[in-house]
Amino acid sequence: VQLQASGGGLVQPGGSLKLSCTASGSVSSINAMGWYRQAPGKEREFVAALRWTDGYRNYANSVKGRFTISRDTAKNTVYLQMNSLKPEDAAVYYCSARLRSGIIISTIGRPSSYDYWGQGTQVTVSS
Repeated sequence: VQLQASGGGLVQPGGSLKLSCTASGSVSSINAMGWYRQAPGKEREFVAALRWTDGYRNYANSVKGRFTISRDTAKNTVYLQMNSLKPEDAAVYYCSARLRSGIIISTIGRPSSYDYWGQGTQVTVSS
């Protein structure tokens, strides 16, 4: 299974970007997909996740109300619409996927819940 993320770039504070991540290969079924980010010198942190079975969404507090995670099930693709971007949102954004069933709400934000990771896409927020 391969995850291909795209959509990163340079944006001014207050601007918007939309990231995409497509799962390909032996993708029989997706249980959940998520987004994480890592800024220089910091640990990777959870951003948002979406459970495929029921559309449940979870967001980090730092992005609630500004970011929206969505999906296209036919394309095995997850999106992250990022609005009102702040300099502190700058990071490499990674998508993740879980194919095995059973992800639960209390663990949907944990990196260990996911089995596959994309290569990352850089988001820079600067004037």
